[in-house]
Amino acid sequence: MPIDLYYFRVSAPSRAILMTVRHLQINVNLKHIDLTEGQQHSEEFLKINPTHQVPVLIDNGFTLWESRAIMQYLCNEYAPNSSLYPTEPKARALVDRWLNFDSELYSTIDKLLIDKLAKGVEIPEDVITNYKNKLKVLDKLIGVKLYLTGDQLTIADLSLLATTTYIAWSEQFDFNDYPNYKRWNTRLKSELHYYEGINGITREDRDATMAKLKARFQSFRMI
Repeated sequence: MPIDLYYFRVSAPSRAILMTVRHLQINVNLKHIDLTEGQQHSEEFLKINPTHQVPVLIDNGFTLWESRAIMQYLCNEYAPNSSLYPTEPKARALVDRWLNFDSELYSTIDKLLIDKLAKGVEIPEDVITNYKNKLKVLDKLIGVKLYLTGDQLTIADLSLLATTTYIAWSEQFDFNDYPNYKRWNTRLKSELHYYEGINGITREDRDATMAKLKARFQSFRMI
């Protein structure tokens, strides 16, 4: 049976899965869920994922959500010897640590992006300062390494790369303040042949998506 992947293209977690799938050359049946139309709240989709979130993977009856868990599963199930998710305990622990760091950073970035672009809420200065401090920590942790954990690309790189595409969307930050992050980000965009096809969302598409989300949020306030 084919692997079904429910995703939303603008979603960073969805794009992280798409990059993993492309990197591992796994065939999947893509099912787009348009969050701007509320398709994640449909009765059919809620039977698949009661948390009404994407991405969701269904592999021969096995249903899994949460993007980082899906990335780990795909590597374990379909590429157990891939360096994308190393089996050596210490090397894998470093990947898992970065995935946890990315999860926390994603929560911060996602809230800022949704509040600013989709809800039209001005972000308090102390929140922006806290966010910049997290980016400074990220820049320091990357250091001079080629990839997050050393000399090998891993799913941690793919997940963080998808997450931090949101940073450019906010248009509030000067990447020159984070030279290590800028170097790492630029390198991966150039190195990964599938990057642009998955992450190359035009400003027009992004703005249209945010406008639809903003309209949905406003309609909820009026109810």
